[in-house]
Amino acid sequence: MMELLTSPEAWAALLTLTALEIVLGIDNVIFLSVIVSRLPEPQAKRARQIGLALALVFRIMLLSVLVWLIGLTQPVFTVKSMGFSWRDIILIGGGLFLIAKATHEIHREMEAREEGHEDTPAPNAFFWVIVQIIIIDLVFSLDSIITAIGMAEQLEIMIAAVIIAVVVMYVSAVPVTKFVAEHPTTKMLALAFLVLIGVALVADGFQFHIPRGYIYFAITFSVAVEFFNVLAKNNRRKAAKKTREKPVRQPGG
Repeated sequence: MMELLTSPEAWAALLTLTALEIVLGIDNVIFLSVIVSRLPEPQAKRARQIGLALALVFRIMLLSVLVWLIGLTQPVFTVKSMGFSWRDIILIGGGLFLIAKATHEIHREMEAREEGHEDTPAPNAFFWVIVQIIIIDLVFSLDSIITAIGMAEQLEIMIAAVIIAVVVMYVSAVPVTKFVAEHPTTKMLALAFLVLIGVALVADGFQFHIPRGYIYFAITFSVAVEFFNVLAKNNRRKAAKKTREKPVRQPGG
């Protein structure tokens, strides 16, 4: 342990891997923010805590069974000279789930707006939110940890990077969730991101890798446009409020 603490290579590996884990965790934060936005705030807070705790547990569990995890990348069956491993199957299943879930949420948002009201959470909504968080945590954890295995050799560095990344995810999840809840258009944008991420996961499962840089650039650009849109909307609202509050001059006054 002391050798790792005094090794510049170990610190460089930790910083690099932590940054990568945080970037890979963006997908999880977006999904978590959207999925808990329909819950009342006390339940939403508990769902965030449970979801991110599960993400941490899954990642450390997977790191603890490295031999089994690496075995997941070995082909289990072949279709027309294309081999599929358990990792591919999990990514395809998770990607399809993400696409289906995001599409369903988009339909619900559109129907709620057309009818002029918001859906009220079902009595068992909290339970189903946790189930969905578990499914997506498993998919994202698998992808994240396999990446970590390829970048670092020491288990201690991998676990430290994962813990730091989950803490950053927890801190960022609260403002992201609040912002998504307060601005309905950003929720639609986040759902579109989830469809995009789902497509990327399915493509990875079929061994067609879409560079994540393209996806993160698209997300960053869209978020920047939405930020200026929200800023302009707030400025218009403030200007309209000042106009209403401005006293009307009486004739001859």
